[in-house]
Amino acid sequence: MQDKPSIVSESEAIGTAEPLRCVVDVDTSQVPPAEQFDLFRSWHSNIADVELLRDEFGSFSARERAWRLESLVLAFIEYPGMGYRRRWRSRKSPVFDHWALSVPQTIPAGGGPPRMGQLRWQCLGAPHEDQGEDDGVLALFLPRDFAFSQPFTLDIRPEMATFVADYVLLLYHSFPDRTENDVPYIASATTSLLAACISPSRDHFFEAQEPIDAVIMARANKIIVANLADRNLTPGKLSQDLGISRSRLYRIFEPAGGISHYIRRQRLLKTRDALGNIADGRPISSIAEEWGFMDPSTYSRTFRREFGISPKEAREAGWLGLKHPPLAERSNNGKPSLNSLLANNCLLSHQLSSM
Repeated sequence: MQDKPSIVSESEAIGTAEPLRCVVDVDTSQVPPAEQFDLFRSWHSNIADVELLRDEFGSFSARERAWRLESLVLAFIEYPGMGYRRRWRSRKSPVFDHWALSVPQTIPAGGGPPRMGQLRWQCLGAPHEDQGEDDGVLALFLPRDFAFSQPFTLDIRPEMATFVADYVLLLYHSFPDRTENDVPYIASATTSLLAACISPSRDHFFEAQEPIDAVIMARANKIIVANLADRNLTPGKLSQDLGISRSRLYRIFEPAGGISHYIRRQRLLKTRDALGNIADGRPISSIAEEWGFMDPSTYSRTFRREFGISPKEAREAGWLGLKHPPLAERSNNGKPSLNSLLANNCLLSHQLSSM
């Protein structure tokens, strides 16, 4: 007589899974009132420059939470009840080029449920300035290439903008019932849904260029990948191999932060992959030299500036078998920040695209 197979109910299966983790949870109450806005600004120092347009407030009460959904990040930032009017500008030298889809929230003066505003979207790597007086914002951060190859702007069909805003809000409200096991499915479903609602468009900068620029960029990328360890791989050598002028090469790669930055980042990613390989026990300085970083201190600073963690921390994470590097950039008494979360998701996005 055969034993009957055990049947695990859905509720029992969910009960064994770890609840979805909030990986960033910080607030400004930990510092004196006069320092609270400066602390808030530090949370986003690599994302945007934020300033208050009124200075009569003696405090700035704010709380920020964020959840990682593979290469996506959903953040809820609250600064309720004071009518703070803020202006934010993109950084002159962007650190990230994520897409940010945000839905502002306003609390009615007479009470009641918060009112959600219209969907906003921008690329963190593009020049942008805006201001608002809302009481909070839900923001979904996506890697630049989450669905498209090179566009610098997104065109969300008007009839879909409200739908996307509603979805982001619904996703946030579902988190208490979600588990870590749900993360891959949430990320896949969210990416597919947004790809169906968004179509790429070109801004005026790209419209002024010849269509052949996209082909040149693809050819340049192939040459860079094939010759990344060659210390003679320079913008001058690359423009010569492509048969175009340096100025044109610089213009084509301007949206990626410049050709030199692009090559340096690809080399940094190679060192990061080597550091995370437990079979590679070479000194960090030897790995750095292999990819053209001859000065250890300069390499360490460049690595941390790009990824938010040190080369040593990246090695420790990889050798411990961690899928995600630790959130090492700290600005809140040892607590992780949205800056560090996006930096680490840059690494994760690169890992996923290489699979």
